[in-house]
Amino acid sequence: MCNLYDKLLAELFAHKDEKYAAFHGKLLANEKIKLIGVRTPVLREIAKQYKNSFKQVFALPNEYYEVVFIKLTTASFLPYEQFVLIVDECVNLIDNWAACDCFKAKCIAGHKNDFLPIIEGYMGVNREFYQRYALVTLLHFYVEEEYLPTIFSFIKKANVKFYYAHMAAAWLIAEVVVKYFDAGINFLKADGLDNKTHNKAIVKACESFRLNEIQKSKLRELKRS
Repeated sequence: MCNLYDKLLAELFAHKDEKYAAFHGKLLANEKIKLIGVRTPVLREIAKQYKNSFKQVFALPNEYYEVVFIKLTTASFLPYEQFVLIVDECVNLIDNWAACDCFKAKCIAGHKNDFLPIIEGYMGVNREFYQRYALVTLLHFYVEEEYLPTIFSFIKKANVKFYYAHMAAAWLIAEVVVKYFDAGINFLKADGLDNKTHNKAIVKACESFRLNEIQKSKLRELKRS
């Protein structure tokens, strides 16, 4: 394990960018996170080298953001049957929005109905990044007409007192609005959201180039004071 960890750290530190580390650290807004300063595309390339060594990689210390990122990325390469056995451990590692949003296992796409109970379970955990992971996973894989009632139900379960859960909920609603405008508008009109998340969803939807000005005008009319 030590040899593998030393090898991985050597490779990570070879790509260290101190200015990027300072910039990314401010974005993560978590002083407890130790950063080397390796850009995301490079991390993904490094992770590919270890895609067949998941168990060994997962046993490494969680000392640096970049190592956790590589753990999550190697997990995301696993076939579904293996992925679901370790996804709880993976989500438990997440303590920032960047690692959360990049943790996207492609195998979920072929098992959406199977994975929904797991997402629902995470929505029931009153922890910020469990809920953000659930919401972002819905965003990545489930914004389809048949899943809209489920998405709306899960959004209502989000604890939006958590900043990153609130932002994920707004982002998810905005994506629904962009792809299914009428359904998204009706959800916003239903008055089931707190004002902060409601308004943030409208702002994020209006930032999209995929909506026209007439649609954006209708959205702005729904903003609450």
